[in-house]
Amino acid sequence: MKAMREPQRTQRTQRRVSSLFYLCFLCVLCGSLIAFSGCDSSDSGAATGGGGQKLTLQLNWKPEPQFGGFYAAPFEKHGLSVEVREGGVGTPTVQMVATGQVPFGVVSADEVVLNRSQGGDVVALFAVYQTNPQGLMTRASRGLADIGDVFRNDGTVAMQQGLPYANFLKNKYGFDKVRIVPSPGGDLSVFRTDEKYAMQCFVTSEPLAARKAGVEPKTFLIADAGYNPYTTVLATRGDYLRANDATVKKVVQAVREGWEAYLADPTSTNAAMQKLNPTMDAQTFADSAAAQKPLIETDAGIGSMTLQRWQTLCSQLAELKVVEKAPDAAKCFVAP
Repeated sequence: MKAMREPQRTQRTQRRVSSLFYLCFLCVLCGSLIAFSGCDSSDSGAATGGGGQKLTLQLNWKPEPQFGGFYAAPFEKHGLSVEVREGGVGTPTVQMVATGQVPFGVVSADEVVLNRSQGGDVVALFAVYQTNPQGLMTRASRGLADIGDVFRNDGTVAMQQGLPYANFLKNKYGFDKVRIVPSPGGDLSVFRTDEKYAMQCFVTSEPLAARKAGVEPKTFLIADAGYNPYTTVLATRGDYLRANDATVKKVVQAVREGWEAYLADPTSTNAAMQKLNPTMDAQTFADSAAAQKPLIETDAGIGSMTLQRWQTLCSQLAELKVVEKAPDAAKCFVAP
C-alpha cells in the first residue's frame, strides 16, 4: 500500500469505530428534531422514467475493496437506480440513515446497537464482514503466538483508547505490562524500527503496507479474542423498511449478487473503483480484495447474520458500559 495512503487508512479505522460511533449517540438524542433539506418520506425513492426507483447508498469511506460488492451490485436488473455515494473522514452514515437523509448506508454493528439503545430505529440488513478486520499488528520476528501475547510481554501498543474493542482487550488481558500510546495515524516509521512496537490495524490494509516497506508483520484479529461485531453493514431505518419492504428486498438481493460476483472475480470492479479512487494502486486493490475474502465468505452464506451474534454484541457493549441498557437484539437486524 502506498505510504501516502496510510494516514487516511487509520483515520478511517478510528472514524468508523469512534467518530461515527459517538455521532450516533448525538443523532439519537435529537434524531426526530434534525431536518435535512429534502429529507422526508420521499427518501423511499423517486420513480424514474423507466419505472425504477432512484435511491442512495451512502458509504463511510472511499471506493476500496471493502465496498466492492456494492459497486458490483446489479441494481438495474432489479428495477432500481442506485447511487453508491462515497464517504470520507467523519462521514456520519449512522446519523444520515437515522434521520432520513439517505435510505441506505454502510455502518458497523456496534453503531446499530448504540443507536437503538438510545431509542433510534436503525436496522441492519446485510453484513459484509463476518469476521471483523480490526486487529493488532506486530513484527513477525517477535514470535508472538496469539493476541494475548501482545499484552503478556513488554512493549508498546499504539491504539486509540476508549473504544469498545480497546476496553474489551483491557478487561481481558490487562495493560500492566505494555505502554499504550496513541495510534500513529498510519505512520509505520516506529513499527519499522522498534521490534517491540505493535499497532492497531485493519488486517486488509496496514499489513500490506508493512510488507511493501520491507518488514514482515504478524497480525492478530481482535475477533479471535472474542469481540467480533459485524462491520461494513448495510442498514436502513425501521420505518423505511416497513413502508418499502419490496424495495429493501430488491436492494439486498442486488447487493448479495454483487458480493457473489466480486468475490468470484474482483478485477473489473477494482478497475472501476480505482478510477474513482486513484490514490490506491491496482496491486493494492488486488491484494486487499484477496486478504478480505476469508473474512467475508462463510458456510452460512454471504451477508448472513444470527441472533446469537447480535445478542453477544449487545451484552458486551452493556458490560463495557458503552450502552446503559442493551437493546432487544432481535430488533437490531432482519435476516438477509
